[in-house]
Amino acid sequence: MMVRTVNDLPAATHGETVRCLIAIELSKRSWVVAFNTPLSEKISRRTLTGCKWKKLLELIEDVRVRVSRQMGRSVEVMSCYEAGYDGFWLHRQLEAHGVRNYVIDPASLQVDRRARRVKTDRMDTERLLRSLMAYLRGEPKVWSVVRVPSVAEEDARRLHRERDRLVSERVQHVNRIKGLCALHGIYDYDPLRRRAMAQLEQLRMTEGEALPPRLKSEIKRELQRLELVVEMIATLEAERDAIVEDEASPHVNAKKIQNLHKLKAIGPEFAAVLVGEIFHRGFNNRRQLASYVGLAPSPFQSGNVAHDQGISKSGNRKGRTTGIELAWLWLRYQPDSDLSAWFRARVGITKGRIRRIAIVALARKLLVALWRYLETGLVPRGAVFKG
Repeated sequence: MMVRTVNDLPAATHGETVRCLIAIELSKRSWVVAFNTPLSEKISRRTLTGCKWKKLLELIEDVRVRVSRQMGRSVEVMSCYEAGYDGFWLHRQLEAHGVRNYVIDPASLQVDRRARRVKTDRMDTERLLRSLMAYLRGEPKVWSVVRVPSVAEEDARRLHRERDRLVSERVQHVNRIKGLCALHGIYDYDPLRRRAMAQLEQLRMTEGEALPPRLKSEIKRELQRLELVVEMIATLEAERDAIVEDEASPHVNAKKIQNLHKLKAIGPEFAAVLVGEIFHRGFNNRRQLASYVGLAPSPFQSGNVAHDQGISKSGNRKGRTTGIELAWLWLRYQPDSDLSAWFRARVGITKGRIRRIAIVALARKLLVALWRYLETGLVPRGAVFKG
């Protein structure tokens, strides 16, 4: 199927180069590829079996050779696809084979706002391709391009993210065991104790009878899984602490983590999370930083109606929640800093909603101050280091 379009892009960045544009809609079942070349004003489509990246490269090479042969010029291939389940491995493959690729934030693409808009993979690829044309014409706001991390940067975040999942799993096992015990009136059993398995044999129901055999077997299996999870968490925490303590750590962001850890109120976990989620990348200004963590304002104005909708909450959720948690700790462990004084001057002893709103503002200021500290060495005014 072909759809007519107008390719009014400049012929090239260099006089002898022409552009071929490709958009890819990815799914497990199939990949829909739309491409536009200087040979035609139409958008052509091909459907490939999902995850067959070699077939995609062969298709791109066929298009490149055909255009180069007929026009007698070198060809620059540019492609795009939406960020999602497939991550960035395809981007790296395309870049390695001479294709200039863009990974796009799906939420940034403009769509029809009707209640029931038509959506198909073919229409999505056409929208992607037209957005690529507009972007290359010099319209940067047509979408948001994702910053693709390196393999080392991506791998560096695994440590604290895996720990978060394991901590959630630990909570699930503990709650499950306590829930099973509560069914028979037992409320003082702690599964995280060292001798939890031995103490299980001594548990008695309210009538003084032993636990039913099937219930006891289920609790034992839950305890075994819990012990394994606790052991895994301890291993990850030991690896994390080694990054903080070892000056020669091979971790890609070890220096930033160590510098953050020097400040009071910031422990090894907060340092690893803040660097892994936020400070591993560069920002041009404080507004970009606030937008990245979803702490930027989102005003609403239409005619005579104007009000503030609060923070956007559209950025890195883990970085945002960690920043707010750190703001509370900063007030406790850095009471003499200018940031803490700023908070007290505006909130005082007020409690409730006003205090919760102000702590979000403090979190934004704190993240900006820590970013400047890591980039320029400027210590937040009044802050103290660990003894």
